[in-house]
Amino acid sequence: MPDRRLDASALRDWAHTAVGDLITHTDEINRLNVFPVADSDTGTNLLFTMRSALAAAKAAGSGDVSQMAAALSEGALHGARGNSGVILSQILRGLADVTASAAEDTDGALADIDAVLLGAALRHAVGLVVSSMGGELVAGTIVSVLQAVAEAIQHWAAEGAELAEALAAGGDAAVVALERTPEQLDVLAEAGVVDAGGRGLLVLVDALIATVTGHAPHRHAYEPGPPRTDSAAAEAAPPQFEVMYLLAGCGTAALGPLRERLEQLGESVAIAASAAGADRLSVHVHTDDAGAAVEAGLAVGVVSRIQISVLSAGSARVSPGSWSRERAVLAVVDGDGAAELFEQEGACILRPDAALADPVNAVTARELLRALVDTGAAQVMVLPNGYVAAEELVAGCTAGIGWGVDVVALPTGSMVQGLAALAVHDEGRQAVDDGFTMARAAAAARHGSVRTATEQALTWAGACEPGDGLGLAGDEVVVVADDVAGAASGLIDLLLVAGGELVTVLTGRGADPAVAEVLAEHVHRRHPGIEFATYPTGHRGDALLIGVE
Repeated sequence: MPDRRLDASALRDWAHTAVGDLITHTDEINRLNVFPVADSDTGTNLLFTMRSALAAAKAAGSGDVSQMAAALSEGALHGARGNSGVILSQILRGLADVTASAAEDTDGALADIDAVLLGAALRHAVGLVVSSMGGELVAGTIVSVLQAVAEAIQHWAAEGAELAEALAAGGDAAVVALERTPEQLDVLAEAGVVDAGGRGLLVLVDALIATVTGHAPHRHAYEPGPPRTDSAAAEAAPPQFEVMYLLAGCGTAALGPLRERLEQLGESVAIAASAAGADRLSVHVHTDDAGAAVEAGLAVGVVSRIQISVLSAGSARVSPGSWSRERAVLAVVDGDGAAELFEQEGACILRPDAALADPVNAVTARELLRALVDTGAAQVMVLPNGYVAAEELVAGCTAGIGWGVDVVALPTGSMVQGLAALAVHDEGRQAVDDGFTMARAAAAARHGSVRTATEQALTWAGACEPGDGLGLAGDEVVVVADDVAGAASGLIDLLLVAGGELVTVLTGRGADPAVAEVLAEHVHRRHPGIEFATYPTGHRGDALLIGVE
């Protein structure tokens, strides 16, 4: 398989892969975080910054690679979290600046990024990062790793190497530079760790290698050594707060005094400009006086999106400010029609692997965790709908809770039960009340499915032949008929024995559209007064999913 060109589509795919890989490595990166403050949040900050960049790239839609790079840069700047997030925003700005210049030089759209262009972008990014940090290059940090990657890619590009070969060299250089960081920064050596930001950058480089080549490099996990016991380090008290905000309307002449004032108030000062213009800035500082840090920005421009977080060592938890909304419903669904239906009802969507013939119990805990974080909500109601095995559901939800997400998994065994639960969702209620009401609605929705027999067999409902319609309640065949319509009619009759007011039928991929009309007529004739609804969901596996409420 030939290597992929790094065009706009590939650049967006890289951002998607990078978010997933950061989710996998965030705990590892957080455990390494001792500089500039041991607050165990570098991985979290990189993840949320990259998520913001990806969201902007998706919103940008189509365009050439320079436009996609600009969208990533803008998204990262506006969603930057922490010192590492500001640095990441400047790396992406370097890519945006260089590709924009290249597009201008060609008097048109830029098709893709080659090794020469990528090396130049990373070299430019080094300068932007150093400038945002006040012009001082601290050896043994993410900047050291970034510099090594840029130099390696530029060297190989000058030798005529293709992008994939230059990227591989950049990844190797990143590993060497990362493992040297404890030699360059005493605080890392004393803690027995490599630089957390540098480890995060290696994740991003490896995601780019995987996007271009289709193969992700194997790296060993970096774990901290014995904790530092030096008394002087124990006495050093870090600042209490991390303050971030966006600043507009600030003239160039005011930047020097602003940086000076922030450095008087604290440390880890970063002032980063947008690729769209220096008038839009991201400001970051660690300080004991959060109010004064905000006032410093108000004195020179217009401040917005203020974030103040408490800095503390230990296991990182995502702060409430990390979430863009209070509550969301995450529905696991299959089929284009199902995705559209649930999205219209306000749910976020997770779809099983499209390559599978039968998606039942196909979603993994990692996929579920990724989707939970991507909702951007502090509280998430999960509708598994039969597509997540119990052990994967528990593992994924437990991991989500570890991320600080309040996860409630609801007992929906089918998409028809998921629709019943979604119909009574009300984010205005308290989460426990909303979850209980949705769970009760799901439990009250009796459901079954219909499929076509593929072989001769003996079932609880009698013998079947290939081509017969089988109506199932749970895993048991309760109706055998000549065709799908007959089995569905018999199954509806059984489900309505205990009463009901609404019959819902979801038609799967390849199901005859006429079946829905036959069933509608059957319900109206045999069960007058019962409502009937049908939706072409296009799901795989069973021909029909049937629910009664």
